[in-house]
Amino acid sequence: MTPHASKTAVAVLALGLAATGCGGSAAGSGGAAGGDGVLVGLVTKTDDNPFYVKMKEGAQARAEQLGYELRPLAGKGQSDNDSQVQAVENLVAAGAEAILITPSDSKAILPAIDKARAKGVLVLALDSPTDPVSAADGTFATDNYQAGVLIGRWAKETFEGRQARIALLDLSPAQVAVDVQRDQGFLEGFGVDVKDRTRIGDESDPRIAGHEVTDANEEGGRTAMEKLLQKDRGINLVYTINEPAAAGAYEAIKAAGLQDQITVVSVDGGCPGVRDVAGKAIGATSMQFPIKMASDALDAVAAYLKDGTKPAASAGLDFTDTGATLITDQPAPGVPSQDSAWGLKNCWG
Repeated sequence: MTPHASKTAVAVLALGLAATGCGGSAAGSGGAAGGDGVLVGLVTKTDDNPFYVKMKEGAQARAEQLGYELRPLAGKGQSDNDSQVQAVENLVAAGAEAILITPSDSKAILPAIDKARAKGVLVLALDSPTDPVSAADGTFATDNYQAGVLIGRWAKETFEGRQARIALLDLSPAQVAVDVQRDQGFLEGFGVDVKDRTRIGDESDPRIAGHEVTDANEEGGRTAMEKLLQKDRGINLVYTINEPAAAGAYEAIKAAGLQDQITVVSVDGGCPGVRDVAGKAIGATSMQFPIKMASDALDAVAAYLKDGTKPAASAGLDFTDTGATLITDQPAPGVPSQDSAWGLKNCWG
């Protein structure tokens, strides 16, 4: 019996249960099930971040092509595990055949994922891996470490002959995998000894002015940058977890009159971020591809429901790499990149 055949009846009978939602923090898409009765859940960290908005749009488009019902739910914030747990539980109760999830907490979500998989639900992580990666049936993501390495290498070449004073604007104190990977990849690309690659903040390099957290949003980026500049106005290189945090950081930098002194680098590839590259607020960013993550994951769901095949990882990795491209209008020797014009044709959000 295929995985699809084993659960379709449950899905049809239980669709109405998901109307309980995920409290006030997560709303379902509603609507009838697809032609073959397949319900697929999508659980993102938030429902207002442009990255997850575009991911949801990509998932919805591919689900419609496949004849599936997509039910999107979201947490209250980048670090809100409780709402994601409730969302997973609601989707399992509704008879979902598969759940795609961007974990807010790569470890705390594991019990909910384990329970879902024990009931025969295919669970695929998007963007942010679980910890360990094997806790999910597959992962579709940017190689976040390499995305960090790209902007680190670009910054190293750009700062050739100059002494860097580095500020790092991270996600949260929780040491979430995507946060750690981008931060540590950037430092490694720049040539900093990161000591333990699985932890943020244990470096002893005197070029590092400090770390602050941003919750990956503009307000957090602005506040974090203000704090760091109060401690050290000699900062001239700023790494940010994502482009909204970079935008907030740049506001603080400009308010301090230091926009000609400080170079900002980031990760995301959203259209506002690419426009910030074109406007010189961001020196370089690593573009990722949320639509591809979602559509590739839906294709993996289709393969699994057909014959039980689970997705294979990319060569040398424990996940399926959906790619990253460096976007900058100041190309650096030996670092492959595209300019902001190319970025604006391929960005999201």
